[in-house]
Amino acid sequence: MSKKTEKILIADDEAYVVEGLTALLAEEGYSAETAKDGAEALEKLIDSPFDLILADLKMPKIDGLQLLHEIKTQELFTEVIIVTGKGSIHTAVEAMKNGAYDYLTKPVEADRLRGVIPKALEHHRLVVSYRHLEDQVRHLTRYEALIGQSPQMKEVYKLIDAVADTTANVIITGESGTGKELIARAIHNKSSRTDKPFVAVNCAAFPREILENELFGHEAGAFTGALKEKQGYFELADQGTLFLDEVGEMPLDIQAKILRVLEEQSFRRLGGKKEISVDVRIIAATNRDLNQALEEKSLREDFYYRLCVVEVEPPPLRDRSGDIELLAMEFMKTFSEKNKKRITAISPKCMATLTRYSWPGNVRELKNVIERAVILCQGENLECRHLPSRITAAKRTSQKIVLQLGTPLAEIEKEVILRTLDQMDNNKTHAARALGISLKTLHNKLNQYKYKS
Repeated sequence: MSKKTEKILIADDEAYVVEGLTALLAEEGYSAETAKDGAEALEKLIDSPFDLILADLKMPKIDGLQLLHEIKTQELFTEVIIVTGKGSIHTAVEAMKNGAYDYLTKPVEADRLRGVIPKALEHHRLVVSYRHLEDQVRHLTRYEALIGQSPQMKEVYKLIDAVADTTANVIITGESGTGKELIARAIHNKSSRTDKPFVAVNCAAFPREILENELFGHEAGAFTGALKEKQGYFELADQGTLFLDEVGEMPLDIQAKILRVLEEQSFRRLGGKKEISVDVRIIAATNRDLNQALEEKSLREDFYYRLCVVEVEPPPLRDRSGDIELLAMEFMKTFSEKNKKRITAISPKCMATLTRYSWPGNVRELKNVIERAVILCQGENLECRHLPSRITAAKRTSQKIVLQLGTPLAEIEKEVILRTLDQMDNNKTHAARALGISLKTLHNKLNQYKYKS
């Protein structure tokens, strides 16, 4: 077996455990350094980077949890697998909440070790790759089917790039309408599975019994009416990606069955005895608060931690108002072509109205509003009269503006001026006074923005 280049550190005060782990790793082609306690391990991590550390939960001087805390606090960028006795599994799960990749129970099973080490090292490569992508998406305005040039969206693009061509499971969180399925498809399209199936299923759309059948399929005669065998989504997505939307609505017993597929890469159809092996990459999405779901016990902890190797959270549209103009123009072009219209622009006042609205339905709501406006428009420009009354009548009550570090100063100035004018009910004299500028300067700025009252 060829020797692997990854650096692994074993931290344990029991010599026989260290010897056993070292031997198992050697069989797989890995070489490992050792540390007799947490303090020595921390020194070695500071002196030289390691890809992975196997750390005993209970060690002298610094125990496994303290070591994990130091690794995260000092940003040492190594994956951590906690090794623990069976009586401390609850503590090990707590360690995973705090950033450990996984845990192994003593005595460590060879097959379990062989399975988890490559995945932990791949996750480490993903993190390192993500850190190298800082400059590569700086000037993007769109990415796959996603549109936006705000700093928040560029963070999403970087994360997609980092995670795409790995086997890591991904969970996409955030509000409805923020483009979670588009992100899932972008991850699939950027991966080596791009020419394989992308299968999407809305877990909230099916009753429990039907969902289980849809996911795993059934054998002929498995239940009344099952006249022939049926492949489930896992089989249909073999070699590709299975997108589980609204995964937070999935019943606990089905969570357990999917957890087994994640761990074993095999399952049985309903009524079947044969194990069916699959190679499926899971991407899940939910708009639920996952911490609340864990507390309410509606989401299994082990299922969540297996599923959530990487979390992607697209920002709500109200937090990236600078992208509204890009999105609105793109949707205008798309629906104009679709409806065979010659609409070429959105009037400045109409655009200002769109950018001032808070968009509780996010990108999906904006898309529907622009489609409606295009259908109603009989000329070449979209105007405020083509917008729903909830948009034109809405006033932002908040006097705060959320800005991301790195937002261009010109964009910040425009946002402050237009929001102030909105708060002053379009009274330019009052707005200029509030902004501390002359009325002439305000008019010059509004002309620059092509704003018409």
